Amino acid sequence: MLSIAFFAAVLVLTGWFAYRGYARVWQNIHLGKAEPVEGVRAVRWRNVLLVAFGQQKMFKNWLPAVLHLFIYVAFLVTQIELLEIFVDGLTGAHRFFAPYLKDFYAFVISFIEVLSVLALVATVAFLARRNLLKVPRFWKPEMKGWPFRDANYILIGEIILIAGIFTMNGADSVLQARGAEHYPPAGPFAVSQWLGPALFGSLSTPALIAVERFGWWLHILTVFGFLCYLPYSKHLHILLAFPNTWYARQKPKGEMSNMPEVQKEVRIMMGLEPADTSPSGDLPLFGANDVFSLSWKNILEAYSCTECGRCTAVCPANLTGKKLSPRKVVMAVRDRAEEVGAAIAAGRQNRSDYNDGKSLFDYISPEELHACTTCNACVEACPVLINPLDVILQMRRYEILTQGAGPSDWLPLFNAIENNGAAWAMNEPRDAWRNQ
Repeated sequence: MLSIAFFAAVLVLTGWFAYRGYARVWQNIHLGKAEPVEGVRAVRWRNVLLVAFGQQKMFKNWLPAVLHLFIYVAFLVTQIELLEIFVDGLTGAHRFFAPYLKDFYAFVISFIEVLSVLALVATVAFLARRNLLKVPRFWKPEMKGWPFRDANYILIGEIILIAGIFTMNGADSVLQARGAEHYPPAGPFAVSQWLGPALFGSLSTPALIAVERFGWWLHILTVFGFLCYLPYSKHLHILLAFPNTWYARQKPKGEMSNMPEVQKEVRIMMGLEPADTSPSGDLPLFGANDVFSLSWKNILEAYSCTECGRCTAVCPANLTGKKLSPRKVVMAVRDRAEEVGAAIAAGRQNRSDYNDGKSLFDYISPEELHACTTCNACVEACPVLINPLDVILQMRRYEILTQGAGPSDWLPLFNAIENNGAAWAMNEPRDAWRNQ
């Protein structure tokens, strides 16, 4: 009974800490302005099933895709054993499902063990790619410090999880063979049936029970730690990839969103609409300069980012040595949302009149924004349908239309369009060619 009470207490404490973390992310996502959910439901389901669940876009680069698949499938299937651990912890039973599943139980656990070995291989390979081979996209400036450590922490945690599984199952296999009380036969496990005797066969039964309990607690406590850590990690994409692909905009990648206010002015300029002579109020806000003027979808995308760097790896501006990194743009949105959300939660600022003297332009420089060619390579490359280009366009629109700023070599073009209705500084009406 004491072990059940302790497990229940740890479970409640974990739930409380995890709730605080996920609630913070939820609140930060909703710092963004409202945006209607549009599009075909069937396409949304296709995106969730093929892109988020099926990892479709990962396989454009097959080697890391296969390694990631090992970890991903192991993560999904291991939830079966994790469910049993929860039941055992709350009831005091041991391998609760074994009597009901009989021989199929041994198959399930064996399948989990084989997947765990593959996941271990993939985890070691990913650690090597980051730390020994130093794949360039993992060593960009925005990956220094916490982002780089965060990836390693999760990979090390994965190794600890696997160690817990094989410690638990290995000792359990030996205890079953000895007919120890509370360890009834559950069938041979693919890996543990030989790994257990090799590692723990010489231990006494009390020592084996201690080792099995250590593996059991090591695994579940690492899972609990992972649940609490996830809201602060880029690995939150494990959960958010699904809603992010569901809510992904369905318009063609090359299509830019029009601004109604600008459309109206252009129609007036071209004589397609009468001029509005009524007194105008405050000027509308063009584009976005902070998380409040971005959409909640933009912030959801920022929290869904895997930081894989595929967007930056294919960005022509970045490849030619320019400062722009689409991954850094998305990470900056998330960092700014974290900063703003923390200030509001601590009572230092009110959402209605928030002003800390900073904006997204303190995270993303005009030089980065101007380097973008709007080619959509980053949008096409993202494995979870994030659109870094949308943030870049909104910030450029704010800079040019609201601040009246922009690159000096762009301004003559804008002035010519405003004054002459054409890209060239000519006094002739744009439709004069029809009268020639």
